[in-house]
Amino acid sequence: MKKLHNEQLKQQFIRSSGFLNQFSFDVSLDTQLFFFPANSYIVKENQPPTHLFYLVKGKAKLYDTLANGKLALIDFFSPPCFIGEMELVDENQTAFSVQAIDDCWCLALAQKDCQKRLLSDTLFLQKLCIYFAHKNYRNIKASTKNQGYPLSQRLASFILLTQNEGIYREKHTQVAEYLGVSYRHLLYVFAHFVEKGYIIKEKKHYLILDSEKLTQLAAEVKMRSPQE
Repeated sequence: MKKLHNEQLKQQFIRSSGFLNQFSFDVSLDTQLFFFPANSYIVKENQPPTHLFYLVKGKAKLYDTLANGKLALIDFFSPPCFIGEMELVDENQTAFSVQAIDDCWCLALAQKDCQKRLLSDTLFLQKLCIYFAHKNYRNIKASTKNQGYPLSQRLASFILLTQNEGIYREKHTQVAEYLGVSYRHLLYVFAHFVEKGYIIKEKKHYLILDSEKLTQLAAEVKMRSPQE
């Protein structure tokens, strides 16, 4: 994580993301800009975030560590969206890990400075309620898609969602659980994609060779995004 002291870039992100429209009072002077390199953590598990983040560029994933030590993918974030809003509303909320998939830029408000004002801001709370409702709707839609679409289409969409600069690095065990399929079935479809020349295996990751074909496969399955 790196705090950027670039006022011009900060103002550009504020304007393009509609950040100020989320609040009834002017948060410009309190707004900070942070940069998170790919694979770094925006929020670490069991470490409550010190800021309310607003993702303005990049992609991130949310996951939890289960009692058996396995990691479970929960959700994905695309801009613009809040990160850390649950912990802002409920200080006793256990923080999940949020990890940058590619380079991410976030506008941020320090909780210690703004929490009381935010929680008494009716416009902000209204925006959060709508955001929570949309997240719930996405969860329902994702469950429906897992039942109604072939794995090849869903996997193609998932690869495109989680790739970074044409490289796919997600762990098969986590992906199989997230997509609701067996590990063996997932490997079968990956082998099919390799055979078709869509991707190629390179050590611990896959390189995308034909993004157009994957895009065609994924056309009917739009994976979860905060705007859906």
